[in-house]
Amino acid sequence: MAEASQYTPGDPLSLWWVGDPAQPRLIGELRLVTGQRSVALTYDRSWLTDGFALSEDLPLTAELFVPKEKDVAVGAVDDARPDRWGERVIRQFEQCSRLSILEFLLFAGDDRYGALGVSRSAQAYQPWATAPLPGLASLAEMSLVVRKVLANEPVPELQRRLVRPGVSLGGARPKSLLSIEGAPWLVKFSEGEDMDTELIEHAAMTLSATCGVHAAPTRALDVDGRHAVAIRRFDRVGARRLHAVSAKVALLAAGEDLGYPQLAQLLRRLAPAASIAQEQEQLFRRMVFNILIDNTDDHEKNHALLRQADGSYLLAPAFDVVPSAQGLGYQALPVGDSGAEATMANALSQVRSFGLKPAAARDIVEEIARRVDGWKRHFSDLGVRDADLQLLAQYLDGDRLGAQRREFAAGRRIHQAHPVRKRPG
Repeated sequence: MAEASQYTPGDPLSLWWVGDPAQPRLIGELRLVTGQRSVALTYDRSWLTDGFALSEDLPLTAELFVPKEKDVAVGAVDDARPDRWGERVIRQFEQCSRLSILEFLLFAGDDRYGALGVSRSAQAYQPWATAPLPGLASLAEMSLVVRKVLANEPVPELQRRLVRPGVSLGGARPKSLLSIEGAPWLVKFSEGEDMDTELIEHAAMTLSATCGVHAAPTRALDVDGRHAVAIRRFDRVGARRLHAVSAKVALLAAGEDLGYPQLAQLLRRLAPAASIAQEQEQLFRRMVFNILIDNTDDHEKNHALLRQADGSYLLAPAFDVVPSAQGLGYQALPVGDSGAEATMANALSQVRSFGLKPAAARDIVEEIARRVDGWKRHFSDLGVRDADLQLLAQYLDGDRLGAQRREFAAGRRIHQAHPVRKRPG
């Protein structure tokens, strides 16, 4: 982290495109509006000539784009902000006279999610300075820094370089970045809870992959007698950075309500024509798996779209999939006719929004239910402790989720379930 004395709060800052870090391009100007409560964007003339709309509510026109709400940045720029954990790190490490959304955007640094960058200069891309990405050898020390941040303890300047504030779309769980075998991975750490949440997340993510969910690769890492979970960054392909928008930004930009069926319909417009059917089916699989594994934190920031070279969008790999162990009975996003109710009946109520016929959709539910029926063995094989298995079983095997799963897992169909179709590339 840079010293606070190096930064004097200013307005405006510059937004840059760093999809190719070797050739950053100026997108436009960011400035505070609404009594310094929100961030607006004006495209630079060069970007208007041969750039692209960052989101549907930011068309390529020469105007000042102002958010409709307070305490946000406009359109896709909002996804370049640090999450709640990142904001906490910034508040503790960057002591300066103003911490508006504009400062949070700047202090998120060059490792932020997606392909947008923020600079103090409009003539050259000058992101907030960070140190080189640490490797696995720094994991234990990184965990120590995380504990200090959680305890609001002072962190020496040399240790601050180990924690990156702008690396994910949403969430308050402690996290940073590591280089593993030359690739960037997001690493989440324990907050000190009794349950080994990070190992459970690894187990849930790998189980989802057996259900045909295109999930980001994960690793469970031993640290301090517990685990951290590493998630391979999917917004980086070699040296390239992919433009990413959250489901929240994409749906609101399109004027749609937040929900699984609405996102499935949006994919009809944003995905390549040849990929629409499999993208919609993929979203349906994720929704069903989230319900059956009790992942009720499947909010609109935990789904994302990645921009392709031709300007279309595909679903980003699934991420942040972990049982809530609360038995709430409701998802964070609406599922079907009964809103966010976490039932298979509700999941099957609007299957045509996902481009599926009822019989094909039921086949998918039965397939996933059979896979999830073996969750306890899968989790145990990965080292999840008996106490955690027993706690999870209260919800996953109980009268609500367990009964639904067993009903569909035992389904006897004349024809076999449709095979999982591979995504292109």
